[in-house]
Order: sequence, then structure tokens, then C-alpha cells
Amino acid sequence: MTRTTAAGAAPRRNSLRPWMWGGAACLLLLPALAMQLGAPGVVWTAEDFVAMGLMLAVACGLYELGAWLDGGFAFRAGFGLAVLTAFLTVWVNVAVGMLGDEGNPANMMFAGVLATAALGAILGRGRAPGMSWAMFAAACAQLMAAGAGLAMGFAALEVSLTACFALPWLAAGLLFLWAKPAAQSASGAPSGK
Repeated sequence: MTRTTAAGAAPRRNSLRPWMWGGAACLLLLPALAMQLGAPGVVWTAEDFVAMGLMLAVACGLYELGAWLDGGFAFRAGFGLAVLTAFLTVWVNVAVGMLGDEGNPANMMFAGVLATAALGAILGRGRAPGMSWAMFAAACAQLMAAGAGLAMGFAALEVSLTACFALPWLAAGLLFLWAKPAAQSASGAPSGK
């Protein structure tokens, strides 16, 4: 998907598109290959492949949206990091669970973290300043969920690893902060707006 950056300008092209979708396809094929080679513990059903395929398609589609919204490197990197963090949050929770096992109700808190990031991005209208605040809010929500996990009695190591998921949310927020001047200068908007 391409979009013009200004009236009469050439459309932007997402040069990472083939790598991203190709990488997603390879990632989906890895468990099939592992099962063919007899790797112990790798037993996926058709439903597992469909679920992972849907998760990868959503993640790649969201990155395509981010690339369409802004062509700047920092914005794309921030958007990509946010999508990757959201993807890993879902994957970890579905596969093993961040707190306890995958069936533990405490893991529902991370749906709130994802909702915070998504709602913030929508309210920020996909622009760098709003996206930055959304990612910072998601990092805070992640830390609050980790704190709640500690209060519920989960192991300190488990809670610490859960809290580490706040770091990529923070990094994405910083990338969006860095992207703000680039996005304004590319659109030709004065810095006061």
C-alpha cells in the first residue's frame, strides 16, 4: 500500500514488505519443519497453524498501516516495535502465559495493556505525538500489571520478566517522540502546529 507524501510527490513504497511477509511465512513454516524432523515437544494442530497465521497476518497488516501513515524511519521503527511487542505479548500469553500458565486469569491484565496501546493510538489519530503517549501509557500499564502480579504472589523472576515488556513500549514511545519533527518537516507543517 502506498500513499503520496505531498501533492504531486511520488508515492512512498514500503521496501520492507517482501522481507516482512516472507519472514512471517518462514516463521509459520518453522513448526511444520520441526515436526517433520521429529523435534521433541513440537506438536502443532491445524488450529495452531491457523491461529499463528492469523496473528502474523494481523501483525504484518498493522505494520503496513504504520508504513502507510508515515514514511519516516523513526515512525516506522516505533510502529514496528509496538506491533512486535503486542504480537509477543499475545503469543507468550497464548503459549505459556506471562503470569502462571496460559490458562491463568491473571493474564487477562495484558489485554488491558494492549487495549491501552490501541486506544491511545486511535485517540492520537496515528500521529507521532499521540502514538508516543500511547506507548508510554502501555508501558505504565505493563508495569502496573507486573506490580499486580507481584501482589498476587507470583514469583519475583516471573514478575521481573513481565515488567521487562515495558522496555519495548518505552522504546517505541521514544522513537515516536523522535519522529515528531521529521513528520512535521516532511509535511511542510510549521513546527508550532
